[in-house]
Amino acid sequence: MARLEKEKAVNVQVLLRCRPFSEDELLANAPQVITCNEVKREVSVNQNVQGKQVDRTFVFDKVFGPQSKQKDLYDQAIIPIVNEVLEGFNCTIFAYGQTGTGKTYTMEGSGRRTGNDELPPDAGVISRAIKQIFDTLELQNAEYSVKVTFLELYNEETTDLLAPEDFSKIPDEKKRPLSLMEDGKGGVIVRGLEEVVVNNATEIFNLLDRGSAKRRTAETLLNKQSSRSHSIFSITIHIKESTPDGEELIKCGKLNLVDLAGSENVCRSGAREGRAREAGEINKSLLTLGRVITSLVEHLGHVPYRDSKLTRLLRDSLGGRTKTCIIATVSPSVHCIEETLSTLDYAQRAKNIKNKPEVNQKLMKATLIKELYAEIERLKTELLASREKNGVYIPSDRFYQEEADRKALTIKIERLEDDLDSNRKQLEEMQLRYETENERCNEIQTQYQAMQKGFEETKQALTEAKSEIRVANDKIKEKDFIILSQKKSETALVEKTVDVRSNLEQAAQDVTGLFAKLERKKQVEAGNMKIIQNFQSQLDKCLNVIRKDVSTSIKQHQQHVSFIDDQIRTFLSGKSNFSEIMKSKVDDLKSIFSTRLHGLHNLARLHEEGGNLALDKVNETVSNTESILRDLLKTAVHDGEKIVQDLENTLLKQQNEVAAFAQEQREGIHRNLLAMKEVSNVALDALDEIGKRATELLQCVDESSAAHENRLLQFEKKLEEHAIQEEKQLIEDIQKLLSNSRARKYAMVNATLSTLREQTMSDKTTIQDGVRKVQSIATDTQGEWGTLMCQSEASATEDLRQVAARHCQMEMLIQNCMKGTNDVSNFWGEAQSSVEECTRNQISTIDISIRNTKNMNCNFTTEMKQASCAAQDELEVSNSSLHAHLEDNDKLDTEAGHSLEAALRNHVQELESLQKYHDIKVEEIQQETLCCLADIKGDQPTTMTPKRRDIHVPSRVSIEELRAPESDAILKIYKERMYKERSDTDFVQGIVSINCENPMSKLMHRNEYPVTRIPLARLN
Repeated sequence: MARLEKEKAVNVQVLLRCRPFSEDELLANAPQVITCNEVKREVSVNQNVQGKQVDRTFVFDKVFGPQSKQKDLYDQAIIPIVNEVLEGFNCTIFAYGQTGTGKTYTMEGSGRRTGNDELPPDAGVISRAIKQIFDTLELQNAEYSVKVTFLELYNEETTDLLAPEDFSKIPDEKKRPLSLMEDGKGGVIVRGLEEVVVNNATEIFNLLDRGSAKRRTAETLLNKQSSRSHSIFSITIHIKESTPDGEELIKCGKLNLVDLAGSENVCRSGAREGRAREAGEINKSLLTLGRVITSLVEHLGHVPYRDSKLTRLLRDSLGGRTKTCIIATVSPSVHCIEETLSTLDYAQRAKNIKNKPEVNQKLMKATLIKELYAEIERLKTELLASREKNGVYIPSDRFYQEEADRKALTIKIERLEDDLDSNRKQLEEMQLRYETENERCNEIQTQYQAMQKGFEETKQALTEAKSEIRVANDKIKEKDFIILSQKKSETALVEKTVDVRSNLEQAAQDVTGLFAKLERKKQVEAGNMKIIQNFQSQLDKCLNVIRKDVSTSIKQHQQHVSFIDDQIRTFLSGKSNFSEIMKSKVDDLKSIFSTRLHGLHNLARLHEEGGNLALDKVNETVSNTESILRDLLKTAVHDGEKIVQDLENTLLKQQNEVAAFAQEQREGIHRNLLAMKEVSNVALDALDEIGKRATELLQCVDESSAAHENRLLQFEKKLEEHAIQEEKQLIEDIQKLLSNSRARKYAMVNATLSTLREQTMSDKTTIQDGVRKVQSIATDTQGEWGTLMCQSEASATEDLRQVAARHCQMEMLIQNCMKGTNDVSNFWGEAQSSVEECTRNQISTIDISIRNTKNMNCNFTTEMKQASCAAQDELEVSNSSLHAHLEDNDKLDTEAGHSLEAALRNHVQELESLQKYHDIKVEEIQQETLCCLADIKGDQPTTMTPKRRDIHVPSRVSIEELRAPESDAILKIYKERMYKERSDTDFVQGIVSINCENPMSKLMHRNEYPVTRIPLARLN
């Protein structure tokens, strides 16, 4: 269970903040496309795509609209994260969004502190987090230390913003960037980063101002002070705690506050040259961040953390052991809708990233001191080496070569480490699964062995002391249970009695106060009763006068009502006569309308019959056309299948002939290869024969010319060397080398003979014979070569003839295919013409039917017009008579209305006079009432009357429940409970543990009763 809780995953918290309109946007009257609902935590984007309104809704953990304040965002979302840092977690907060949407304002704000040491309203997340950290630490009165670092990432180069001033004066090209190193736990360490120890919030604010001043910013069209780099401000907190044993531990927490540079559209921001390169590097790192988020959400095997230094620095915050909060900032203007949608999509995907946060391991004070001593020694060694300048110096060429090799090895190692990380994750999962199963198996085996051993021991102990222990313990338990029940009832009774006594004392005081209140009430009510009696007598007099006046007015009103009733009856009788006349007129109109309607029905029925006949003709024509087309298509499909079959057979035959022709070509090539081998063998034999003849010729010259031995030896050496060269050259190109060899040999021999002709005239005949033999051998070789060439030309001619024959056959097959294709084309042309002819015939038939139908419709329309004209004339006559009757009725209604109006006017005047008289009498009664109310005395408060309160009166049932039951009933309850307990599975273990543990204490703990007896010793 501990391992599972440790590996519990938590989603990254994503907040959305929308900034208000800027002054330029307000002047341009830019429409708003972003709507924030902070209650539902929704953001809606209103987009107009191709004239249609398309709305998209995104849901985040918290949403802050344009009117939200810095304090609102911090109180609702950031305070819990800072509290978790103080509990020992590593947490990261970073702002993400387009440039000019308020990321730096959200993180840093526009001010640090006011004059009274309070934060201004515009203070950002960093300032408020620093104040909360130190306020909390001071309230805890704990020993602590706080260290801060401030890192800038500009164009993929890391810079320490808290470096000393001397270091900042070094030119940028001579500065060595900080290097990133793996810490072996999946995190990244920045080597050489300055850590500054601070004691209060003011020191941190000063460091933050110093680092922010060094940070690179520039003015763009979207933001007057746009951040051109990413920054990471880290706060590390060490808090000392003491364990109950007196051991001192160090709790460590870390808060990373990241301000990312905004994604930038170069065309809209107006960046040029160097600024454009900065924007490219910013967008590149943010694009890599987006790829990392996508890989984590889709659970891909490889996450490209190493593609950018930004993602390497945020590796532990994305998918690692850190609690992460992302603040996505957007603009409400329509001009930035593309970047806004991109930011919302990134934030939506980032919500699905799962981190596995862990509390940092608490270090012992001695361990931390030991690590600090080791760090001090390492720094001393480095300082001594730099002072003595005893490092290694190598040439620049070698240094650059080693740097290139090291970079290549670093890239290779990073790739291998990525593969190793993925393999390690898989191995860890498999190892975790194996360990879980192994632990489960070991636990089950251990439980089984323990139960087996306990069972044996229990069985042995049970046979020895079962009867003695059970009887004695049962008796003791029964007595203890009875005593404890009696004590419990006694305690409850005493508590209830004390409560009732206090309630009775308060009730007695309340009754005394109530009696005094009643006496005062009686005196006041007696005086008020006299006043009310006098007022009643006067009121009776006034009411009698009013009653007489009202009765007189009622009689007059009755007379007016009877007059109006006569007028209304006369009017109703006239109305009834008019209604009879109107009914007769309506009946006449009804009969006329029914007659005309019947005629229209007959015309409609005739029109329907004509339309049905026309439709029948059209259906018959269509069915005939369908049957003709079906037969025609069947014939066309059958013929097409035959033609396709013929084409398939022709192509199959052509394929077989091509295969046979390829086989013959292979055989011809093989024959040519054998002939070339024979030519090579003949040429080699000829060269061997020439060598033999040359050797015999040299021997003859040696024997005949002893005097000129030296010259002949030189000639022999030259001739041997020349023969070897001739052999090599003749192998490469036989025909060419033979002719050249013969010419060179003639020239050499003639030159040698010319110098020796005078001295060796006697040997001339012998040398000429040798030369002739050589010439005959060369001639024979040339003849054999010519024969072989003729054979090769004949075989090539035969192959060409076979190729031509195959080509003719292929052309014939192609012509056959073309002929079949033309036949198919002609056939389909005929089918098309027949279909067109059939269609023309059917169209003509349908046109005739349609014209007939149109004529019938024209006749029907003419008849309908005549019928409607006749009906209209009759209706006009009836309408004129109805108008005349209605005018007569209006005159009668007008006369009756005038008479009723005059009667009602007289009646209203009488009622007005009566109302004035009643108003005077009512005012007199009101004056009398006010005088009477003024004389009535009120109850004067004395603050002595007890207030109403709830008195809890215990019921008889609850009192009876406090009574202790009889001993037999208590024993019965105890035995039932013991019977249930003994039926449980742990009964055996309870009996086994009787030697080392008191069973009575277990029973008392189980029933929540204290132990009242000394445990019973084991009976021998």
